[in-house]
Amino acid sequence: MHLFYKIFLALFVIFIGFNLYVMEWDLGFWHEENAKFILSISAGVLGILVLFVLHTMSKFAAKK
Repeated sequence: MHLFYKIFLALFVIFIGFNLYVMEWDLGFWHEENAKFILSISAGVLGILVLFVLHTMSKFAAKK
């Protein structure tokens, strides 16, 4: 992986971990107070998926 992708992968993983840590589990996963954390976690997961797609596309471009 390029350094660029590794940096963003680490940032997304830290971002997801932090949001899982600050979530109030006593209230329940789908509670209104946790909605901002769920949105942030889903954005981090989406970022990781886009990151792997971009990395795969860059591998294909390098083979040509």
